[in-house]
Amino acid sequence: MTGFDAAVLGIVEGLTEFLPVSSTGHLILASELLNLPQTDAHKVFEVAIQLGAILAVACLYWRRLTGRSDMLMKLAVGFLPTGIIGMMLYRFVKHLFDSYVVSISLILGGIAFFVMEFYLKNHRPTVHDVAQVSYRSAFTIGLVQCISMVPGVSRSGATIIGGLLCRMDRTAAAEFSFLLALPTMLSATCYDIYKNSAAFQGSDWNNLLIGFVVSFIFSIIGIKVLIRFVSNHTFIPFGIYRIVAGTLFLLFVVGIP
Repeated sequence: MTGFDAAVLGIVEGLTEFLPVSSTGHLILASELLNLPQTDAHKVFEVAIQLGAILAVACLYWRRLTGRSDMLMKLAVGFLPTGIIGMMLYRFVKHLFDSYVVSISLILGGIAFFVMEFYLKNHRPTVHDVAQVSYRSAFTIGLVQCISMVPGVSRSGATIIGGLLCRMDRTAAAEFSFLLALPTMLSATCYDIYKNSAAFQGSDWNNLLIGFVVSFIFSIIGIKVLIRFVSNHTFIPFGIYRIVAGTLFLLFVVGIP
């Protein structure tokens, strides 16, 4: 991997981490297009540059985190299902990092957004601020987040759908998704680096630094764009994008006739 490759993957990570389109899936597919083999070091790189995205959330939402004493507890409750199930299925999930799985997950996730928007027509939101999220809703969203361990599902997409099911409006669901990313992504990233750091060489750490910085910058852009968009629009465009992207990758990257 070159520094240019690391920067490209950092841009992909930053722009897609908080959009409901699956950053992991896009990183795998982008690596395919860049002809980068899925070595152990590369897989760790794809996870580790999420630290830049985590830092972006912390910088943008630190007042939300420190302004209410119960917010951190709600995030802990939301993280609990993923933390337990993630540890149990860690090795199994690693075997799912495949372009075909990503493509199918993108398509199914796109269909899920269409179904969700149809559901919302008859179910008006009752929660309009993340401060109003109950512990029960936080746990429910955490359960739904577990689905995102499958590459291509999208952690952001799963938690946003979980929030919408808990009667949160689109903006509140997106913001709680951002906040829940902190314990989820931080634990997953640190655990992955700990388990596979031996696969890294000197140049790998340089590329990781480039990916981290670029990811941080573009994550801030991605977060602000999503909040501005969902305050006035539905998630249908993301559903369309996921279906189109998944289909194109099946045809031209995976090679399904």
